[in-house]
Amino acid sequence: MMLVHRVVLNSRPGKNGRPVAENFRMEEANLPDKLNEGQVLVRTLYLSVDPYMRCRMNEDTGTDYIKPWQLAEVVDGGGVGVIEESQHTSLTKGDFVTSFYWPWQTKAILEGNTLEKVDPQFVDGHLSYFLGAIGMPGLTSLIGIKEKGHVTVGSNQTMVVSGAAGACGSLAGQIGHLEGCSRVVGICGTDEKCSILVSELGFDAAVNYKKDNVAKQLHELCPSGVDVYFDNVGGDISDTVLSQMNQNSHVILCGQISQYNKDVPYPPPLLPEVEEILKTRNITRERFLVLNHKDKFESGLLQLSQWFKEGKLKIKETVMDGLENMGGKRI
Repeated sequence: MMLVHRVVLNSRPGKNGRPVAENFRMEEANLPDKLNEGQVLVRTLYLSVDPYMRCRMNEDTGTDYIKPWQLAEVVDGGGVGVIEESQHTSLTKGDFVTSFYWPWQTKAILEGNTLEKVDPQFVDGHLSYFLGAIGMPGLTSLIGIKEKGHVTVGSNQTMVVSGAAGACGSLAGQIGHLEGCSRVVGICGTDEKCSILVSELGFDAAVNYKKDNVAKQLHELCPSGVDVYFDNVGGDISDTVLSQMNQNSHVILCGQISQYNKDVPYPPPLLPEVEEILKTRNITRERFLVLNHKDKFESGLLQLSQWFKEGKLKIKETVMDGLENMGGKRI
């Protein structure tokens, strides 16, 4: 038997509860020595920590497309690893592979047909990018803007991005410019993040919602109003942005992270006065799920990789070593 370390769900936060470290625990487990036909032994290289995982900590995720983690069982998510042994006809030792349902453990035996082989050259050797900019977050940002943003080159549109320093937000702002927006303003939670958005990632301006008057700042930074809103957070911040959106503008409803600790449906209901704004200004605000656009994944990844290699898409990430440190966050 092979000894591995893994992370399991120890307890649930409960209704309207905030996650704590004690909701998880590290434990040891044994893997069989032999593989069955079609299986591979993989060594984990990178695991991704993403906002949607908060929903998976609940007994009911509140969605119809992700399943809850089970108590006392290993948790999973996006992962990249290398094959150390294979009984699969199309995968061999040394191949790099990825999956959206990678178990949080040091090594694992997985069914080969659940894995996607990846080429390190596609990301210039940065394998972790397959979990970020050249992976699901990148696709979410790109396809979300293309499908729901209605961005037109030369139209002088202004885009606002909340959660702008996160995995999707930091890419969405850059992609907004690349797709044709003339001005992009980010909203995030520290002065350092605001500085990075503007000085390194090409945002035109950024607002620190923890210290600035968001409504006042947006009014000054978006004098022509807001045409496209890439919404990652929901709640009061989004209500403020929606109040400054133009006639026939568009909301890309990517996430509602400010609401994930609350016992509310997804997407959470809006205040009546905000609903009235959407109606009277003919603002489109439809739930966006990137998994509904799998036919665009291949071309989307090629576009993201090309922009990255051309230096047009800047990538920021935080990498923490050790399975016991799962819970680190991107800027």
